Amino acid sequence: MAKFTSWFRQQANSLTNGLKNKPSSQPDRSVEQNSESMTKDALPTELVGAGKNHEDLQDSQLIAQKVSPPAHWVEEEPTKSTTKSSATIGGKTKQFLGEAQKVSVKVLDKLPGKGKPLYRRYWFWTTLGVSSGIIAVSYGVWSIDKTLPSRGQLNAASRQQTLTIKAGDGTILYQQGEATREKLEIGQIPDKLQKAFIASEDRRFKQHGGIDAQGILRAVTSNLRSQDVVQGGSTITQQLARILFLNRNKTVTRKLQEVRLAQKLEQELTKDQILERYLNLIYLGSGAYGVADAAWVYFSKPLDKLSLGEMATIAGLAPAPNVFSPVENPEAAKKRRNLVLQRMLEDGFITPAEKQQAASEPLTVKASLPKRLNIEAPYFITFIQKELPKYVEKDVLEGGGLVVETTLNSTWQKKAEAAVDKTLQNEGRWQRFKQAAMVAIDPRNGEIKAMVGGKDFGQNKFNRVTQAQRQPGSTFKGFVYAAAVATGKNPLDGYLDAPIVIDGYEPKNYDEGFRGWINMSDALTKSINIVAVRVLMKVGYQPTIDLAHKMGIKSEIKPVISMALGSNEVNLLELTSAYGTFANKGMHVEPHAITRVLNRNGEVVWSADFKGKRALDADSAAITTWMLQNVVTSGTATRAQIDRPVAGKTGTTDEARDLWFVGFIPQLVTGVWLGNDNNQPTYGDSTTAAYTWRQFMKEATDGMPVEKFPQRPKLDGRKGTIKAEPIKPRRFVTKAVPSKADDSDDSEDDSENTTRRNSSRRRTTRRTNTNTSDSSNTQTRTRSRRRRSTSQTQEESTTPTRRRRSVSSGSLRESSSGSSGSSRSQRRRRSTEPTTPRRSRSSSSPQKQRSSSPPKRKQPSAPAVQKSAPTSGSSSWRERLKPASSE
Repeated sequence: MAKFTSWFRQQANSLTNGLKNKPSSQPDRSVEQNSESMTKDALPTELVGAGKNHEDLQDSQLIAQKVSPPAHWVEEEPTKSTTKSSATIGGKTKQFLGEAQKVSVKVLDKLPGKGKPLYRRYWFWTTLGVSSGIIAVSYGVWSIDKTLPSRGQLNAASRQQTLTIKAGDGTILYQQGEATREKLEIGQIPDKLQKAFIASEDRRFKQHGGIDAQGILRAVTSNLRSQDVVQGGSTITQQLARILFLNRNKTVTRKLQEVRLAQKLEQELTKDQILERYLNLIYLGSGAYGVADAAWVYFSKPLDKLSLGEMATIAGLAPAPNVFSPVENPEAAKKRRNLVLQRMLEDGFITPAEKQQAASEPLTVKASLPKRLNIEAPYFITFIQKELPKYVEKDVLEGGGLVVETTLNSTWQKKAEAAVDKTLQNEGRWQRFKQAAMVAIDPRNGEIKAMVGGKDFGQNKFNRVTQAQRQPGSTFKGFVYAAAVATGKNPLDGYLDAPIVIDGYEPKNYDEGFRGWINMSDALTKSINIVAVRVLMKVGYQPTIDLAHKMGIKSEIKPVISMALGSNEVNLLELTSAYGTFANKGMHVEPHAITRVLNRNGEVVWSADFKGKRALDADSAAITTWMLQNVVTSGTATRAQIDRPVAGKTGTTDEARDLWFVGFIPQLVTGVWLGNDNNQPTYGDSTTAAYTWRQFMKEATDGMPVEKFPQRPKLDGRKGTIKAEPIKPRRFVTKAVPSKADDSDDSEDDSENTTRRNSSRRRTTRRTNTNTSDSSNTQTRTRSRRRRSTSQTQEESTTPTRRRRSVSSGSLRESSSGSSGSSRSQRRRRSTEPTTPRRSRSSSSPQKQRSSSPPKRKQPSAPAVQKSAPTSGSSSWRERLKPASSE
């Protein structure tokens, strides 16, 4: 307390001297008294009692007055008071700094190096170095952490720049980049194999936190002793960090990143998760990634069939796969195997007996190619690779490590490939077609279940399912008739099958014959072209085009008359998908092959969510399906029959260049195309495509429940859901028929009363129509007066000896002259269609003249001439032996 009082005395003296030197007026005595009383009250009692004399008390009072002046002083002289206070604070600051300097000097004097400058003292530089090191390390760690993957990305289970495509059942179809074909869970990997890797690569794997200081020292010691790099210091966790996120550059930065990543991985993953990823991703030479691939590549075995010695051999590959490869260096591999066995023994993983037995067994290698090099469904895989950018963003694709889950049914894919190969080998040789394509789709969800894009992917990667644009022929009639039904037309309504010319174009039936009056359903069953054209004219271009597009046709459809016969080009995928709309009761689901896309962290990047859209009303779809069933049961597609309800349509284009069949059951729709890439004519017909379809569907539907199509709705009194827009050509001619008195050939009046139409149809059926509806069976019927008719060619007939002279279902011939039966106003009309479809090579002028002139044989009561089935008395042996088609 005495020291404290003395300090106050010194401060009072200095302040008193300052007051004496400063010229200023003295305050009133009353002020001094008040200040004196305030000072006494303000000072602590201890301080007041501590003064030994009056002088000390006066000094204390004077200090109190300077520190806490009365309020009226501040009001009267604010400028002076402020200056005094500033001076006081400044003095205190200087005093404090002075005291601090004294203290620091005393402290420094007690430290080593007394009397020397600070920069010459070793402890100074030591402290500065340590502090700088800490700061530098902290900054370096912070900088490195900025470049590392985020916490969520540490769960990555695949390398960067990889792509894995899986089938619907999870089996791997294709891998791109450094990926393993068989990714196993830790429980599927033998325990001895796990311990072999731990003993070989990271003996303290279960104890360390990502970095093993003991392991590093041990590796350095071993390398110094052997004067070679015989052991590494990197832990399994460090190796996994390098595999997943880093490159192989030997730089300090990369090593520091590896260390930090290893520490983070240890925080995010369990030891089993780290080991599982490591054993699935480690490169083990000869194109093998992961232990499962290595077992197959070196020993052609699954993991659970490996011996202890083989496991040790695989574990010994990790440090240098090329050096210790049992294929390239069997002796080095054997020594490395024995070293791994010795370490397993030292760590207590195996017994001495097990070690002795494994080390003594011979190293038998049975090499195989990596399974990832075996590409299944190559046309499907290329389709997936082209579709993927539609669903996944570019930066995600570039990041890699994606797993694509697809819709493919591996079993059906193999069946489809077998069916196509069999057709090409057995039928393609003599029918002169060299390519085939097939696609199968589930119409209920749009999933592509099988895809065969051609004969040999290795020689030609062109996908004929998605890339080939070909004329569909009569398969397009399905949309024409569906549009007619949707407008409210009755499938039993009759249409005249007779020669017609529309704006200069003359459609021909496939067999060049005419059947007179025939209803719409039978016309589709027998694939009669002229009736399809008449139906299109009643419905209109735009309603038919709109319906086809809604049902799944993506290609452009030009509004021309030949559209009814399939003159517009489409691809097999869209055509098959569109027919799937019939199977799905008028609902169309976009065809797709990808269900999910997962990133390298296992997170879902994209998931399929395709909803069905109403393209055709359910009643019209059911009626059209019923009509298409007749095509299979008694029409041109009898070779497609299987032991369940089937509907579909055949199609053949000019000179049999394209052979089609698209058929469906409620659960599956499949399309088949046969032909040549160079568009060369073939000697086949669409029944071969139907038979190929049958070969696949018989296998695919094995064990599948039989489902029936919806029951056919009533045909009369229906209201249309589509508005017809009838076509009004400039010039429409129905050619002359034998009986001019018969009004049934009026080109402008296809809507005659039902009684007249039905009676005419009955007369035609009774007198002239002797064709059979089954294209696969040759029948001989005995009638009164021994009248005989020639049926169509049997399905499994032999190779024709010459080219057919018939015109395909998809062709139109240009007429060189008008019809004598046409009206005068019609003859004045001009042709409006600018181009003509490709002509048949078999078409010739005599044929045109014969088709445009009245027939020689008269049938007074028949409205049309029956050329396709002449009677035995009027037909020559050449006509009887000429092969006919099922189209």
